[in-house]
Amino acid sequence: MYLKEFDIRWNDLDANRHLANKTYIEYAAHTRMGFLNKHGFDQRMMAKHNIGPVVFYEHIYFFKEVFSGKPVKVSLELTGLSEDGMFFEFTQNFYDHKGRNFAHYEMMGAWIDLKERKLIPLPREVYALLDEVDRPDSFRVLTKEDTRKHAKRPVDLDRD
Repeated sequence: MYLKEFDIRWNDLDANRHLANKTYIEYAAHTRMGFLNKHGFDQRMMAKHNIGPVVFYEHIYFFKEVFSGKPVKVSLELTGLSEDGMFFEFTQNFYDHKGRNFAHYEMMGAWIDLKERKLIPLPREVYALLDEVDRPDSFRVLTKEDTRKHAKRPVDLDRD
């Protein structure tokens, strides 16, 4: 499990003076990028292969309020990956300074070719970087159907 610590800044709080919803997403994203960088997925590698990550969905479950004054930790586990590396899923937990879990976060995404703007499988050498990552017992091989499990589809405004 990857773990990153954050000091809660004044601008991380909302009008209720607790950790703002946006901050959970920012901390989760910063933790993911730290994890990816640690495993060789830095800006240089992504530029070399002209790829970038895209988020399909993010779900956050809030258990308890958190206030400023003490650091928090955010964990990350790779809980899903397709056989070609195109799709990925991360699970993250938020812990207060005493190690109490105050939120749970799930996200699924994919890799996109930045020129073609289409989803792509990871190049073999890049996939090998993720193949070396420890996997929790909950790890699963993802399929395209997993990306549709919430059955949400776009609904456009009428253009009359």
